[in-house]
Amino acid sequence: MEETGQLIKVLIHAYDDEGFQTKSAISPNPISLPINPESFTQNFKVELNQQQGQGNQGTNPDYKATAPEELKLDFIFDGTNTIEGYKYNGSGSVKEELKIFMNAVYSMNGEIHRPHFLQVQWGEFMFPCILSNLDLNYNLFKPNGDPLRIKVSATFLNYIAQKERVAREKKESPDLTQVRQVKAADRLDLMTYKIYNDAKFTTQIARANGLTSFRKVTPGVELVFPPLDKTGV
Repeated sequence: MEETGQLIKVLIHAYDDEGFQTKSAISPNPISLPINPESFTQNFKVELNQQQGQGNQGTNPDYKATAPEELKLDFIFDGTNTIEGYKYNGSGSVKEELKIFMNAVYSMNGEIHRPHFLQVQWGEFMFPCILSNLDLNYNLFKPNGDPLRIKVSATFLNYIAQKERVAREKKESPDLTQVRQVKAADRLDLMTYKIYNDAKFTTQIARANGLTSFRKVTPGVELVFPPLDKTGV
């Protein structure tokens, strides 16, 4: 990225869909942090099975999974007018600024029945995510009790839609979710048989993909083949 000397604020974009295609109708969108954090923290974690057998002195940790990446931002909302470069999204009060922030990252979206899907952006850094934890520390007040300063600690969990995640992992086991793109000559029962060695799960696969009929599938469509539920056939 070319260095221009211009201050670039942290932006948080709010979306209605997990594919980050449909921006929420909230206003403003994106919101900007009123002042950039001095630093941010990324957390990467590999989950291991470290169970130790009885009578053993040590263990060889087995890989279980790679946990989703975490991003932690620490910043403040401030109403003292003493911080250079501080800029509000709303009317200029800490209460209004907090309301705008909460509406974007935390509050329930009635149309999707959950909080928004988010993208945190700082220059070229883009982090698709959902909010996982939020701590608010009120430590300065007006005489009437309204907050003048709030320290915010927000943790965001990396979010990748199921189809994209499976495509990245390219796992082929029938006990793991797979994604297949329908070709012109494909039939759902034959695709099901190829993956599970049994076509009796065809109805279950059609239901998992929201298909009203398993006899005709549209070429080019991506179908999800989840782990087998042998009791649900």
